[in-house]
Amino acid sequence: MKRRLMILVTMLVLMAFITTSVTAQEYSFSIPQETVHVYWNADGTMSIDYTWVFNNQPGAHLIDFVDVGMPNSNFDMSTITADVNGNSVNVSQSDYQGSGSGFAVVMGAQTIAAGASGTVHVFVGRITDVLYPDTSDSNYASGVFGPTYFASQYVTGGTDMTVTFHLPPGVQPNEPRWHSAPSGFPSEPQTGIDSQNRVTYTWQSANASVSEQYTFGASFPKSYVPDSAIVQTNFLEAFFGLIVGLFSFIAGSLPCLIFAVFVFGIPIFGVIQGQRRKLQYLPPKISIEGHGIKRGLTAVEAAILMQEPLDKVMTMILFGVIKKSAAEVITRDPLALKVASPLPDDMRDYERDFVEAFNLADKPAQRKALQDMTVKLIRAVGDKMKGFSRRETVDYYKSIMERAWQQVESADTPEVKSKMLDDSLEWTMLDKDFDDRTRRTFTGPIFVPMWWGRYDPSWGRTGGGASIPSMPSASGGRGGLPGSAFAASVVTGMQNMSSSVIGNLNSFTSGVSNVTNPPPPPSRSSGGGSRSGGGCACACACAGCACACAGGGR
Repeated sequence: MKRRLMILVTMLVLMAFITTSVTAQEYSFSIPQETVHVYWNADGTMSIDYTWVFNNQPGAHLIDFVDVGMPNSNFDMSTITADVNGNSVNVSQSDYQGSGSGFAVVMGAQTIAAGASGTVHVFVGRITDVLYPDTSDSNYASGVFGPTYFASQYVTGGTDMTVTFHLPPGVQPNEPRWHSAPSGFPSEPQTGIDSQNRVTYTWQSANASVSEQYTFGASFPKSYVPDSAIVQTNFLEAFFGLIVGLFSFIAGSLPCLIFAVFVFGIPIFGVIQGQRRKLQYLPPKISIEGHGIKRGLTAVEAAILMQEPLDKVMTMILFGVIKKSAAEVITRDPLALKVASPLPDDMRDYERDFVEAFNLADKPAQRKALQDMTVKLIRAVGDKMKGFSRRETVDYYKSIMERAWQQVESADTPEVKSKMLDDSLEWTMLDKDFDDRTRRTFTGPIFVPMWWGRYDPSWGRTGGGASIPSMPSASGGRGGLPGSAFAASVVTGMQNMSSSVIGNLNSFTSGVSNVTNPPPPPSRSSGGGSRSGGGCACACACAGCACACAGGGR
C-alpha cells in the first residue's frame, strides 16, 4: 500500500509540474520585417495590406492567432483575406482579443511553432469613415493611419518597418501634403508613383518597434473623393464634449479641460488660420522688408502686391486686353472672349497668358491655365520686389490710386470726369470702395470710352438692351450712362468672372496659394489619438484620424 501511495503521489507531482510548465509558456516573438500599404481609394474608403515576418522564440507559446487592430469598427469582414507562407487561413472577429476594434488571423494548420518562422499576410479591402476635414485648408481632406501594434512584453528586437500611402487616383504630385513623421522615421517621406499611376508617400525605419504606436498622415484635395466620405464634426457632439470638459473642470479635473482645449480650441483656431492663409497668395518672402519703394509696377501688379481678390485682378486684366484690342467679349454671362490674331505687340506676359487661356474650350483646362498664369504673375511680382519694402511700396501705390480718384472727382464736367476715369480705370479699381465711390462721384452720366462696346456686347443695341453712347469726340453728341449703372456693370463683370470662369473664388485662390504660399508639410497638426494601457481611442477632431489600434499582444 505504501508503495502504491508513493507511486500515486509521484505521478500527481509530475502531472502538476508538466501542467505548470505548459501553462508558463507565453508568447515571445520578434518581427524583423513589417510592410504596410495603405490605399486611400476614390470612393473615400481605405484598404490596408499588411505583411509581417514572425520569428517565434525557442520555448515560447506557439503563434496560433495574430490579432489585427482596425482604425474603427467600420470594416467589411467579407473583404478580408489572410495567408501564412502563401497558404490561406481564416479570420475571425469572435477570436479577437486585442483592444478596440479588430479581428484575429486564425493560424490553424499554419501555426508557427517555437523556434520557427513564418510570413503572415493580411489584406483588408474596405474601411469607411477614415477621412476628415483638414484643419489647415477646408479644400483638403486628411487621413491619419497607425499600424497595428503588439504588447511590449511579448516582442523582442527591432523591426525594419515600411509604411506606404497610395493616394487617390488622379491626385497630382504637387497637390498632396504629408504630415509630421513619427520619431525614428525620416521627416520627409520618399515620394513616387505606383503601378496604377497613384502618388505614393513611403516612410521607412530600419529600427522601428512593433510595440510602439506610430501615426502617419497626408492631406489631399477633397475633390478627389466624395464629400459624403469625409466625416464632419457634429456640432452637438462637439458642444456636448465641451460641456463635459467644463463639468470635469468644476469637479476638479484640470487635465480634462486641457484635453477639451486641444480637441476643440486648436482645431477651431486652425480652421480660422487656414481660411485666412488660403486667401493670402503672396509668398512669405515678399513680406521680408527691404528698403525703399519699388516703382514701375502696373495696376495689375500693384493689385497682386495688395492681395486684392483674384476675380478683381482678372477683371483688371480683361479691361487691359480689351483696351489693346487683343480681345472682345462675345457673351458676358457666361464670359466668352473672341481673341484677336495676331495679338498686339505691346501685350504683357500675363495678358498673353490670360487670352491664351480663353482659347481653351475645356473649362477645367481654362481654369487651370488661369491659375498657372496667376502663379507666374505672383512670382514675377515677387522677383520685382526683391530688396524693396512691401509696406512702403503698398503705401505708394495706394497714394497713386487716391490721386487718380482726386483727379476724377475734381474734374468740372461729366465729359472730363469720364475721360479721367477711362485713363485711370484700373488704378481706381484698387479702391475697395470702388462701387460706392463711383456712384457718389458720378451723380450725372458717365460717357463710356470707345472700347466699351468690346466689353459690353449690348452696347448700342436697341430693344432688349439700353443704348449707351460712346465717349463724345470734339464734334460728337452728348448723352451717357448713369454712374450707378456703370459701377454696377464693372462689379457684375467681376461676379461673372467668378461664376463662369474661375469658379468658386476661395477654391481658385486656394489652388494658387497652395503653390505660392503653401503651409510647410511637416509642421501641421495631423489629428490626435489618446491611449492608455495598450488600448486605443482616436480623437478625430483634428486634421484626420484613421489610426489602427493595439493588436492585443499575440
